[in-house]
Amino acid sequence: MGGVFDRLNSKLEAREMEGGISALDLKDLPPGLRKVMRLMLREVELTYPAICEAMETMPEAERLNRSELDQALEQLNKQGWLIKLGEERITYKVNLRRKAGSTLAQGIWNTLDKKIDESKSAQKPEEEKPGD
Repeated sequence: MGGVFDRLNSKLEAREMEGGISALDLKDLPPGLRKVMRLMLREVELTYPAICEAMETMPEAERLNRSELDQALEQLNKQGWLIKLGEERITYKVNLRRKAGSTLAQGIWNTLDKKIDESKSAQKPEEEKPGD
């Protein structure tokens, strides 16, 4: 019985360890990379031409030139902030982290484990009695 709960618990832990970013991580980025990420977070997934077009519509003071944009996209991809999809028609997708699971689920598993242990303890004295 404990094996099922162990497997479920390990799956939950694995999900928590998955990569990606959270919105709170943006504050640690340099200004240029942060601009690109804020742009990407509005749409979550954009083609390279759409990113260039969106960058051109920004106020001139905030705009990155094409070479700066290319470097920023490459760096964000290498650091795991963006996922680069495709070869000819390149699309970038934000690599968001899953939200942390509810603590309610943890409480449920602990309660179930406790009930199972109590149930096993209650059954053992009856099984150990010698037969008539």
